[in-house]
Formats: sequence, C-alpha cells, structure tokens
Amino acid sequence: MDKVVATAAEAVADVPEGASLAVGGFGLSGVPNVLIQALYERGVGGLSVVSNNCGAMESGLAVLLAAGRIARVTGSYIGANKEFARQYLAGELEVELIPQGTLAERLRAGGAGIPAFYTPAGVGTQVAEGGLPWRYDGEGGVALASPAKEVREFDGTEYVLERGIRTDFALVRARKGDRHGNLVFNKSARNFNPLAAMAGKVTVAEVEELVEPGEIDPDAVHLPGVFVQRVIALTPEQAADKKIEKRTVSAAPARGTVND
Repeated sequence: MDKVVATAAEAVADVPEGASLAVGGFGLSGVPNVLIQALYERGVGGLSVVSNNCGAMESGLAVLLAAGRIARVTGSYIGANKEFARQYLAGELEVELIPQGTLAERLRAGGAGIPAFYTPAGVGTQVAEGGLPWRYDGEGGVALASPAKEVREFDGTEYVLERGIRTDFALVRARKGDRHGNLVFNKSARNFNPLAAMAGKVTVAEVEELVEPGEIDPDAVHLPGVFVQRVIALTPEQAADKKIEKRTVSAAPARGTVND
C-alpha cells in the first residue's frame, strides 16, 4: 500500500479540534517541524499533546504552545521553555509530568495493546500517592491535582500501576522511509519517535529521504510500516533545516603552547 501523501497540509487535514497527539522528538532532535507547522496553519486548538517536552527556541511544539492551541501536555521535561512554564503556573495549561522512562513505556505499551503495567518508578512519591499539580489556579493554588494510583507488591517490592497511552494521531520525523511506511531514524533522532508512532491511531511521518519499497534492508528498519498510515517526503531544504539548541566552543589555546 502506497502511504505517501502530497503535502503536510493534506497529511493533517483531518486532525480535529481537541484531538490528542503523540509527538516525537527530544529538544530539537527528530522533531516533526513541518507537520507541526501545517497543523498550526490549520488553526485547530484545544489539543492534548503527549511528548517528552513542548518545543524549544520557538521551534516544534512551541509554535502551537505560543499560539494557545495546546490545552494539555503529558510529558517529562519543561526545560528552558519559559512560555511553557508561564502558561502552566498561570493556570492556562494542564500538565501531567511523569518520569521519562515511564512516559516511554506508556507510549510503547499503548502501541503494543497493553492497557497498563507496573513499575517501581515513582513509588513513595506524589507520582503514586497523588497530589501533583496538573493545573494551577493562576494565584499560586492548585486547581486540579493528580489522583492516587494503585500500588501493589511483587516479591517484596512495591510497584505503581501506570496506564498505556493511545492518541488520536501521532506526528514523527524519520531520516528515511519507504512508501509502505517503514522508517529509519538517525542516531539520537530515534529518541521518542518510534514510541510516539506506535501510540497513534493514525500516524503521520515526515521523512528526509523517501525510497521505494525494498530499498531499506529489513534488518535496518527501526519502525515497521504497520504503525504508519501516512508519509510525506520533505524537500531538501526542509530536511536540512535543523537548528542547534546549545552551541559550545572551546577557548583558543594560549600562544606558545604545543598547538602553535
């Protein structure tokens, strides 16, 4: 089945108001910026987003966040996104912060058809006991707090029950993909992308290089096409448009050293 669509706008044309989205990426690495921009241009809002973080440097999900299109975020990292923090503390945004490994497994479990699982992460904290602020009231108080979760003992160790995540749509970015939706990710851009793709009922992948079926060695496939419903091929310019979140340089060596 040829899953390629002509444009990003066509690929997200049926994402409705209030939809839930699993979005790949970590910081600026592996973020489906073209699909996010197309969604922004559609004008839909009230979105519930599941992603490690909510964009950075006015890139990625930060585009939707700044426009007030996101109502709820399930993630593990606020980071240096000042607008994310502002909206959260002002009571404009509902946020469920969970351990990063738990987030990864909740996405994977949802995609694998596993409704829930037990993990030791969070036992003895508000993650399990409840009370984490999901939404503030804008005046320093908590308007909505997380509920307590089931805790059960196995072989003398306590574990907390976490539910798998399924979303209406998933947006991901891959280094290479074929027309059947088989995807290959590049190094750290692999991050949350395969997991987000598994969790979406309808998964859309933007690929930097589109190839024909059979051109990707089956052993090289990171995500099988069964998890992907739509593929868009990026232009060379779109594929090359990658920002650097933090640039670090070394001080120049002092004169007279062995490097002269």
